[in-house]
Amino acid sequence: MKSFKDYNPIAIFLYYALAVIPAMFCSNPVIMSISMVCAVLFRLVKDGPAACKKMWFFLIFPFAGMIVNPIFIHKGVTTLFFINNSPITLEAVMYGLTMGIMIFATIAWFTSFSSIMTTDKLLYIFGSVSPKIALILSMALRYIPLYGQQIKKIRQAQQVVGLYKEDNAIDKIRGGMRIFSVMVSWALENGIITADSMTARGYGVGRRSRFAIFSWKKQDFMLLAASMLLGGITILGIAAGHMGYEWYPQIAAPKAGLLTICTYIAYALLALIPSYLQLKEDSRWRSLQSEI
Repeated sequence: MKSFKDYNPIAIFLYYALAVIPAMFCSNPVIMSISMVCAVLFRLVKDGPAACKKMWFFLIFPFAGMIVNPIFIHKGVTTLFFINNSPITLEAVMYGLTMGIMIFATIAWFTSFSSIMTTDKLLYIFGSVSPKIALILSMALRYIPLYGQQIKKIRQAQQVVGLYKEDNAIDKIRGGMRIFSVMVSWALENGIITADSMTARGYGVGRRSRFAIFSWKKQDFMLLAASMLLGGITILGIAAGHMGYEWYPQIAAPKAGLLTICTYIAYALLALIPSYLQLKEDSRWRSLQSEI
């Protein structure tokens, strides 16, 4: 048994795609609420309460949706009150809340995704699909922090020689222009050096080989199969038109048929997979520690 982050990166990537896409493109508040709760639960199980404290700020999106959407959208038949002769409707409030929940859930999923899918995992995924994409991605991941470090060094060097004597906007603009000029020259020179180095190492000559420390095991195939099965049921239920809510002019929920209930259950089980795997691994680890 292993924790969710230790599975094959391709299986993890496909899981996140199947878990996030239904919540992003389905206007069903039940699906979005399940997505939000399970995403927060996984962060809580994986990183503890301390990590979840950083996510409280994103609760502003549901509340902002409840406030902003009815101010600009006045559709709906259920009027709650008027502001400057403009009706504030229940339908607009609920739709704004649902969209805010969707944004919050998406952010929660992507925060866990960014902590699990490290650079080597992303290169492993895209390297198997397209070596050129992997090369561009690796260069971007390398040069973006490198440029940030170089800008910091240039700014510190200019401060040492006394180019920032006055603390005003004009002096900062001039300093920024000097830094930009130096960075352009440095980036062009570094690009030429990189190109020469790649040519000297034989890039583009013959078939490209690659090395990866990741392999497929039985548990990886099980995760992939479970994700595709549950995700397929969810997408099938959404595509069949049994999950869509009608918000305007009046809220109309889909009929609670067998396919609707199966879709809810399938998506809930799909969204709970990372938390289940993490809890199971933590329980096993505690059990092993108690036997020492």
